[in-house]
Amino acid sequence: MVAVAPVLYDPGIVISGPAGTILVVLKGIDKQAELDTSQVLHNLKSGSLDGLATDQNGLPGIILGSKAALRAGLSTGSIVTVVDPQGRLTPFGPAPRSQRFRVAGIFESGFYDFDATWTFATLDATQKLLSLGDVVNDIEIRTDDPAIAPSVAKEAQRVAGAGYDSTNWQDQNRPLFSALKVESVVIFVTVGLIEIVAALNIFIALTMIVLTKYKDIAVLMSMGTRRAQIRRIFVMQGAIIGIVGTIIGLAAGYSVCYLANTYRWIPLDASIYALSFVPFQPNPLDGVWIAALAMAVSLLATIYPARNATRIAPVEVLRYE
Repeated sequence: MVAVAPVLYDPGIVISGPAGTILVVLKGIDKQAELDTSQVLHNLKSGSLDGLATDQNGLPGIILGSKAALRAGLSTGSIVTVVDPQGRLTPFGPAPRSQRFRVAGIFESGFYDFDATWTFATLDATQKLLSLGDVVNDIEIRTDDPAIAPSVAKEAQRVAGAGYDSTNWQDQNRPLFSALKVESVVIFVTVGLIEIVAALNIFIALTMIVLTKYKDIAVLMSMGTRRAQIRRIFVMQGAIIGIVGTIIGLAAGYSVCYLANTYRWIPLDASIYALSFVPFQPNPLDGVWIAALAMAVSLLATIYPARNATRIAPVEVLRYE
């Protein structure tokens, strides 16, 4: 475990004027604890975290996402009204609570959902807006190893006792991981089919070489060349083709991925896909298994042509020469 942060979540409405009304998720934070457990506020486009403190006019600060600020026409220093739609219960029905804030900063995380809906204020200001005491509704834990998050969440729930629940980043993003898993299978099948086509090309090329080199093979065998040596020649030829093709393919693939990720060749609609472009971040391990599979397929493609080359009867081939 690296850090723990108490937070207070609440849906809210930010009003900056007649046309500037947006629905947001207000997150009340302890500034240092939030920096220790999350990377979002490390990416401020403008303003500073120090601006979250209440100023001399009694206005607490609030930090908005870049998309939310753009939609509402806000910038650092703007004054907004944050409304808690749940409000308090009165004889005439729920009465929303509201409080004025000063925009202390604007962050940009790169994820549309965060940048369009998340806002941050201090715990004190959020509790005051919600008319709450010194309470929070969530404890966030950051671990040094993301893989152990499920076990840490279970242990935290056990320690908290009955009436509390826990979740982790894997549970929260399970639909996304399921989609990525299906995508990985599709990519594996696609790469496999491409390599099978490449292996067929090697197979056909070596078979044609054997057919056109019958006389040369017969001469070599009549001079004492062993069948194993003949097979080795064609296996080595197929291996060289596979090695050269694999090296060229890996170099071209990693180069294209680097350029596509750096210059964002494939843009996306962030409001639909949550990302503004398709990221290309090749895993070195993927290059290893793809290269190994390519070499294995290349060597398998040499088996039949190599064996076929050793079935030649030198006497029959050279009879009419």
